[in-house]
Amino acid sequence: MEPLDLQLNGYKGVDFNADDLTLDRLRHACAAVRADGGGRILATVITDRLDRMLGRIARLAAFHAEDATVRDVVAGVHVEGPFISPLPGYVGAHPVAHVLPASPGVTQQLLDAGEGLVRLFTLAPECDEGLATTRRLVVAGVMVSAGHCDPSLEQLARAVDAGLSGFTHLGNGCPLLLHRHDNIIQRVLATDGLKWVMVIPDGVHVPLPALGNLIRCLGVERVIAVTDATAAAGMGPGRYALAGQDVIVGDDGAAWAADRSHLVGSTATMARVRQVLGSLGLSSQDVDRLTAINPARAIAGA
Repeated sequence: MEPLDLQLNGYKGVDFNADDLTLDRLRHACAAVRADGGGRILATVITDRLDRMLGRIARLAAFHAEDATVRDVVAGVHVEGPFISPLPGYVGAHPVAHVLPASPGVTQQLLDAGEGLVRLFTLAPECDEGLATTRRLVVAGVMVSAGHCDPSLEQLARAVDAGLSGFTHLGNGCPLLLHRHDNIIQRVLATDGLKWVMVIPDGVHVPLPALGNLIRCLGVERVIAVTDATAAAGMGPGRYALAGQDVIVGDDGAAWAADRSHLVGSTATMARVRQVLGSLGLSSQDVDRLTAINPARAIAGA
């Protein structure tokens, strides 16, 4: 069954957030995804200066319209930011200087740049006044996911009522140290109305015992596996880039910021993700569910 990765920032040396991204380089990344056992993807654009985000989304949309190879692999665009929490830990690898409060007007600019290609939007519900942006995205047929955020249980529930249907990379996009009981992970687990919860099963972002606990608690019917891969994926140790930031990959395969203060995406292939899920004792059918069936249903609104 063909996987669908809802969060891919780049691949095999190609950064989708690079302002000098060319069609040839995007085609190279798409071919490499296929060669490494991947399927379709959502090319992910992260927080940056708004004009840069608009240009990157528009460039992806233009290449998608122009090239059959790109269309075969790129199922759409995932916009992650700029409407996320600016607080330390929650902002993660996103540049805090370019974080914005949610705005339906700015949202429409981002959607227009994608020319119908934006399929998933990650934002912080507590930064969306009156949940106006969430509602605007739902009306546009875009899946809305909470991420890089710290909403209260009540705020999360209200966002779900407004149409929020997902949560982006649970267990990441939050501080290393959290309150032992009142924290965003526990609130997500307590929100039954949340249809889909994404995790990064690369053996790095969430330790295997915790990953197994999350999947058991949520149930395989609600979990979506993503790689959150960057240009470093499939490349080995070295120095890479994500939207102008240095990404340092060591011998352990983890992708770190230059100061090693936080992870910056992953180096995982979809084959690696499937291997990690299998190591937890999941059947091949359940692995297919997490990597193919669930993500397809999620962006289709099922």
